Formats: sequence, C-alpha cells, structure tokens
Amino acid sequence: MRWERDFKSLLKGQPTSGGAAFSLSKLILVGNLILFSLMIVQGTALGLGGRVLLAPPTQLLIHWGGQFWPLVLQQGEWWRCLTYAFTHGGILHIGFNMMVLHQVGPLIESELGKARFLVLYTLTALTATILGYLWHPMTPVVGASGSLFGLIGFAVAYYHRLGQPGRYIRDFMFRWAVYAFIFGLLVGADNAGHLGGALGGAALGLVMPLRYLPKSPAAKFFNLLALACLAAIIYSLIMLALSLAGAAN
Repeated sequence: MRWERDFKSLLKGQPTSGGAAFSLSKLILVGNLILFSLMIVQGTALGLGGRVLLAPPTQLLIHWGGQFWPLVLQQGEWWRCLTYAFTHGGILHIGFNMMVLHQVGPLIESELGKARFLVLYTLTALTATILGYLWHPMTPVVGASGSLFGLIGFAVAYYHRLGQPGRYIRDFMFRWAVYAFIFGLLVGADNAGHLGGALGGAALGLVMPLRYLPKSPAAKFFNLLALACLAAIIYSLIMLALSLAGAAN
C-alpha cells in the first residue's frame, strides 16, 4: 500500500512518504542481478560454458542491452543509453559494481530520498554514455559504473557544500574515486564513462538544493523528473525485452 501511495504522490508531483517501504538502490541492485542471470542462462544454453560467467562475448553483451553507438544512431535503439547500465561483462564485473552500489547507494538515497536518487542515478548513466560516445564511439560499453561514479561525484560536491559536517564523507568519496580511476587505467576499464558519470554527478551535487522542503517547487520538480526517469527506464527495459524476443524469433 505504501508503494501505491508513493507512486500516486509522484504522479501528482507531491513528496513521497519517505518511509522504509523499499530501498530504491536495492531494487536497482536486484534488477541488475536478474538481467545478468538471464543473460548467463541464455549463454549457457548456447554452449558458451564457463566463459559466459567470467567473460561473456561482446555480441552477447550487445544482445542483452549493451551500449553500441552505431546501433543507437543507425538503428534508432536509443533505449541502449539506459539498458547498458544494467548489463555486465562477467561475474567479477557485476560483483564489484553491486558491492559499490550496496555500500554507496543507501547513503546517498537516505540523504536525497527516492525521487532525487533516481534522477541522479539515471541522469549520470546518460552523462557517462555521452562522454563515452565523444571518447570512443565505436567501443561497446556495459556496466553500472558510470552511475556509480555519478553517485561518488555527487557526494564529493554535495557534501563539500555542507561544510564541516560533510567533510569526512567528501574526502572519503574523493579518495575512493581517485583509486578507482587508477585501477580503471590498469585494467583497461571505461574511464571515459567513469569520468562522464562523475562529472554529471558533481554538477548535480553543486546545484541540488541543500534545504529540501517537501512542498517546495524544487520538490515538485524533482518528483516529476523522477517520474520521467522511471518511465524512461521502464520503456528502455521493455524495448530490450522486445529486441530479445524478436531475435529469438
């Protein structure tokens, strides 16, 4: 019932109940795990064996929603700009990303609330893939790390604005981002997407109101924007499902 009340509040541009009906970060985590599991099942059925669990082939990743800009621009598959953030290249990839989401997500969600958290997570997935297009437009990309770096970039900027009370979290997140960028260089990760997500998150962290009154115009704006983000994610996942069904036929 609380889910229903929260959803109706979003439809009306009103604040949600703020109760512990569900954790949005955990819901995103579960969605990632479900999509990865389905991809592994299909890869196993195709006879890929243990390879699909550790390092799925690029074609399978693209098939399951990976970002590939030629398909976006030439075939109009714009839904890939969001589905790629739910697709992962192996058990280690998704394991590391989901560990970060589990640790960082609830902190940011508790600070912002569900609506603003969803806006942050969605928009930074877009800024990550946009910078990826400018950096390497012909490279397939998968993973939630763009949005995760968005959360970190947001935390650095937002908690810096809080002054002394937020300094510890700001410094911790900044150090974590530096280490992750260095690690990404060593293993050949998509640091373009990481940087794009971090910059997008930092930009939102600089403009997000610190005082968030439930009935303020800013609250209404972010609730409505969250509804648009939710619709975009649902649409993208439906289009992915239709693409998978079409390929199966």
